[in-house]
Amino acid sequence: MDVRRRPAAAAGTDGPPRPRPAAAVAAAAAADEELVLRPPNLRVVAAAMVVFLAPFSYLAFVHYPLDADLRRSILICGAMSLGGFFVVLRLIPVAARYLLRRGMFGRDINKRGLPLGEIRVPESLGIVVGIVYLVIAILFQHYNFTADSIWLVEYNAALASVCFMLLLGFIDDVLDVPWRVKLLLPTIASLPLLMAYAGGTSIIIPKPLVSYVGVAVLELGSLYKLFMLLLAVFCTNSINIHAGLNGLEVGQTVVISAAVLIHNVMRIGSSMDLESQQAHAFSIYLVLPFLTTSIALLGFNWYPSSVFVGDTYTYFAGMALAVVGILGHFSETLLLFFLPEVLNFLCSVPQLFGLVHCPRHRLPRFDPQTGLLTGTKDGNLVNIFLRLFGKCSEKSLCIKLLIFQAVVQMEAVFRYLDFGILLLLEIL
Repeated sequence: MDVRRRPAAAAGTDGPPRPRPAAAVAAAAAADEELVLRPPNLRVVAAAMVVFLAPFSYLAFVHYPLDADLRRSILICGAMSLGGFFVVLRLIPVAARYLLRRGMFGRDINKRGLPLGEIRVPESLGIVVGIVYLVIAILFQHYNFTADSIWLVEYNAALASVCFMLLLGFIDDVLDVPWRVKLLLPTIASLPLLMAYAGGTSIIIPKPLVSYVGVAVLELGSLYKLFMLLLAVFCTNSINIHAGLNGLEVGQTVVISAAVLIHNVMRIGSSMDLESQQAHAFSIYLVLPFLTTSIALLGFNWYPSSVFVGDTYTYFAGMALAVVGILGHFSETLLLFFLPEVLNFLCSVPQLFGLVHCPRHRLPRFDPQTGLLTGTKDGNLVNIFLRLFGKCSEKSLCIKLLIFQAVVQMEAVFRYLDFGILLLLEIL
């Protein structure tokens, strides 16, 4: 959506600070009065909490006899993540006012012609989720890692990459950098992780793909870091281009995060290898606060959205999931979780690489008379779903895309593990 931005005030000269002009004070007051932020959709938040956290909780504390220390660490991480959830709910309205004052807002193109389409919607609220997430992840070190822990270097490198990507995403929202530069941002942000990584250089081929590849374990050697870099670049940009609907960016990351949690606990419960168990536990500690804080953001971003997440969130989310997969040693499985994003990217290639015309916003057409969206010829899943299934509302289309995402996650989780189907039947 088109975003208007007002540049920050120029730096003052030496001497005592000058009083703010009356016009600036009046503009700030008018912005505060105009912003009437709708409360979060608590029904959506509650449903997401139950649907996406209940299966993980059941597997971790009921189904599998996990180590007592591991359960304790998960409980501490979960308690801190829950605290972060409430902090995000509290801070988003505060941050929205500041962003609106600075001119960082947009208008919803998919509601153009309606009163909702004329409302100034604060942009870049992903910055709140990113900051709260980083604070939780940093503080969690005190309860789980010792000073000589072998995981501490990679843990902090992962947080450095996520922090770097959060900053670069916010810069993108402010400066609106071109696409060729957007591809470089994840490359820069992934440098701390690439330099600190000292793990294995082989990838485990997902079981559904072993017959096609020919081997169960593929050794990449020195090419593994190139694979890590490409994965980080893909994850960050794939979420950014699979967007355009209220709740879609946050919704897809919530679904992927829940699948990652379930995958991790299932691998811990089925593996006898201590190093593998530690790697997947490491992944849980990073993704659990990400899931809870994202669910809080989803409450504000769900249709009709009262805030926009901006490139700040999509880049931050992509990097967070990338480091989770890399350091959890299941980066190849992460690509299966990103299958809808892979399909969206492949369908978008002709437009992204300039082979055919690519508009600034590859959004469907909105009819203000009916309130329905109609698919265009643009090659992304949003428009492809509309062309396949016909006109529908923005909310219905987002739900269909998220259901598709969830079905793919379930297929990836249960086909990747030999006992997945038996486990599902046992739970049912």
